[in-house]
Amino acid sequence: MSELASESSDMSRRWGITLPLTGVPLAAHRALVRELPGLGYTDAWSAETAGTDAFTPLALVAEWAPELRLGTAIVPVYTRGAGLLAMQAATLAEFAPGRFVLGIGTSTPVIVEGWNGVAFTEPYARTRDTVRFLRSALAGDKITHTYPTFSVTKFRLERPPQPPPQLMIAALRPGMLRLAAREADGAITNWLAPSDVPKVRAELGPDRELVARIFVCPTEDIDAARALGRLLISSYLTVPVYAAFHDWLGRGELLRPMHEAWAAGDRAAANAAIPDEVVDDLVVHGTVDACRERIASYVDAGLDTPAIALLPTGEDPMTLVRGLAPKG
Repeated sequence: MSELASESSDMSRRWGITLPLTGVPLAAHRALVRELPGLGYTDAWSAETAGTDAFTPLALVAEWAPELRLGTAIVPVYTRGAGLLAMQAATLAEFAPGRFVLGIGTSTPVIVEGWNGVAFTEPYARTRDTVRFLRSALAGDKITHTYPTFSVTKFRLERPPQPPPQLMIAALRPGMLRLAAREADGAITNWLAPSDVPKVRAELGPDRELVARIFVCPTEDIDAARALGRLLISSYLTVPVYAAFHDWLGRGELLRPMHEAWAAGDRAAANAAIPDEVVDDLVVHGTVDACRERIASYVDAGLDTPAIALLPTGEDPMTLVRGLAPKG
C-alpha cells in the first residue's frame, strides 16, 4: 500500500475539508485555515462547478497553512487546454512542493457543454489521454504527440515542479477505477455510503489512495437535513453517470421512482420519491459528534481520505468545521 494509504487509523489518518465554505468570503477563511492543522485536519480540497475555480482557493490555503496537503476534486479535463492545465498544476505544485494532488475528471455534460461550450465526447479516453499527457508534461518533457482525443505540438513547461504533483482520477465505476489504479496515484469519488466503500476499493485495489467527498449536514433537525439531502440527490443522481453508479452499487430499484418522476418533469415528486434510507446512507447528518463518528466509519470501511463537504445548516460553518475535527 502507498505511504499515504498506509497511515494508521487514529490521529494520523487523513482528514480533509472542502473549501471554500458556502457563504463565507474567500478572504474570511484565513483565520480558520490557519487553525486546521492544529485541529487535526490534514487536507484541504477544492471543487469546480460554478463558484470558485479549483486552483485559486488552494493557493491561498497554501500560504495560510503550509502544513496542509492540497487537492483539486476535481478539475474537468475538457474546460482547459492541455498545456494550460499543466501550467496551472505546475504553478500550485511549485508553491506547495510535495503537498499538491491534481484531481481530474470528466465532470458532466451540463458543465462541459452547457456552460463552457465544449463537446463532451469520449470521456474515458479523454481522461486517460490527459493523465498520460500530464505525466510527461509535469516531468518536464517536451511533448509532440497525437493522442486519440487531442494533440499537442512542441509543448514543454518552463518551470516543471519538483516533485511533480500526484495525479488522481475522478472515478465512479469499474472502468475509471481500474484506469486510476493503472495510470494514476489514486481515485476520487463521491455520493457513497460507508457500506459502498469496500465495493469501490475492490476495483481500485489496495495500493492506490481512495478519496471521497462526503456531504455532511450537522443538525439534529432530521426533516431539514433530509429535505436538503433530497434536493441534492435528485440534482446529482439523475445525471446518467451517477444513476449508473448507483445501479452498480445496488440502489437502482430504490431510486427508480425518483428517476421516473424526474423524467416526467415533476421535481417535487422526484424528491418525495427518494426513500429516507437512501438519504441517510448518502448524507451524513445528526449532532456534530454523530457526524464525526459517521465520517470515521468511511475510513474504517477502507477509505483513505474523507473530504468533508459541509452543507448549510443555519449555524456558523466555521464553528461546525472546528467541531468536525478528528478526535484523538
